Amino acid sequence: MTIATRERTRYRDNPSVLTVFKSPRLLTREALAGLVVALALIPEAISFSIIAGVDPAVGLFSSAVMAMSIAFLGGRPAMITAATGAVALVIAPIMREHGFDYFIATVLLAGLLQIVLGLLGVAKLMRFIPRSVMVGFVNALAILIFLAQIPQLVGVPWLVYPLVVVGLLILVLMPRLTKVVPAPLFAIVLITGAVLLFSWQVPNVGDQGQLPTSLPALFFPDVPFTLETLGIIGPTAIAMALVGLMESLMTAKLVDDVTDTHSDKTRESWAQGVANVLSGVFGGMGGCAMIGQTMINVKASGARSRISTFLAGAFLLVLVVALGDIVGLIPMAALVAVMIMVSVGTFDWHSIRPSTLRRMPVSETLVMVVTVVVVVATHNLAIGVIVGVLVAMVLFARRVAHFASVTRSVTDAESDAEGHGAVAHYTVEGELFFASSNDLTTQFEYTDDPDHVVIDLSRSHIWDASTVAALDAIETKYGRLEKTVELRGLNAASVSMRERMSGQLGGEA
Repeated sequence: MTIATRERTRYRDNPSVLTVFKSPRLLTREALAGLVVALALIPEAISFSIIAGVDPAVGLFSSAVMAMSIAFLGGRPAMITAATGAVALVIAPIMREHGFDYFIATVLLAGLLQIVLGLLGVAKLMRFIPRSVMVGFVNALAILIFLAQIPQLVGVPWLVYPLVVVGLLILVLMPRLTKVVPAPLFAIVLITGAVLLFSWQVPNVGDQGQLPTSLPALFFPDVPFTLETLGIIGPTAIAMALVGLMESLMTAKLVDDVTDTHSDKTRESWAQGVANVLSGVFGGMGGCAMIGQTMINVKASGARSRISTFLAGAFLLVLVVALGDIVGLIPMAALVAVMIMVSVGTFDWHSIRPSTLRRMPVSETLVMVVTVVVVVATHNLAIGVIVGVLVAMVLFARRVAHFASVTRSVTDAESDAEGHGAVAHYTVEGELFFASSNDLTTQFEYTDDPDHVVIDLSRSHIWDASTVAALDAIETKYGRLEKTVELRGLNAASVSMRERMSGQLGGEA
């Protein structure tokens, strides 16, 4: 292995903070990536503030505080956490109906809930999210990122369109020539320079809302510590905590796949809670991981360390407070071009190729499509993922239920070695749970069977109470006809479950 190859291997995956500081090249890459993300965060944070019904400064400061804190605490290096649209949608009714103090109290409670859930190991539930739901999640995100740019392309001066095209060309062609400077940063600087040089009148960042002129201050909500207050903010805080964790953990898994590295999901879970608490303490609206800005950081700019995340928050704070007048001049066309390329890069195009669709089971494709449709329709990633997982569970249960089978044979009196006379032998094969065992009772010939029945369960496994109840019902039906039933071949786990539950599940038919 050559020295150059060793260096590429060393820096490609997940360099430590110390490694980045020792390498001017890596430090430059991380710093420029953070700057690009900071620029992209400004219009997004302002838009999300408007959705939540608060001043733009609330979303901007929240983004800065969360990005800088998660850089130290988070379990997924290079992932960007800031104010998000999903969280804004969830928490907006509190602001609208109860005011800013209750709004901040909700953010703080949501953060505390996330810390508790993180410490309880909620991240481990990620293993139950199927790949088809993940693909649908990614594709839906790409569509939402693209749709979010449409308002910036409707009812605007015609100059916006060629500027967006120029930005897209730069983003496509520049990485093929050089990666010393991130293509998104070059596109933003070039388009901004051209607009200022020729005095073109196009929408800019300043048109999105007034930027703050001072640093954030500590804020403690003036709300009574009563059960009534908990009743007001509790349900929304729970929803905010769950939505934030789900989006963050899904985004972390996506970054794991993009970078081919592993992250600490449990640490990321409670760190998101701490970041939300800190955001609330400084009067911020809270948030979670941002897929669009994370993809800018990781894919478009090539960042891999915590430094880029921290600098994104630090640059954002400096840009909006000290350089707000300059930042306000950046054309929205430049940022729209960056986000469109992020959308294209995020979408899993392989998942919709005809060759892929022909090979994939119909159920897998259906789960992906349902996830995409629900997310795009509701603009809520959490709802889409939950519905996708539920559909996947139903389809899986339906598919597995057909794997259980019952075969019957009858041994006459002369050939029965145990002297029982004629014996009906049933062999049950497959996994027995609610979906497969509910029809189990219908597969026996109760009246036609001889007086002794043997049910061989050596090729099956009892998974739940539904199966125990079904076996009890079968014994009861034969008992009414004064016929004996012998269960054979149960494994130890199945025997234990049956002994614990048999006869305790109510009357059987």
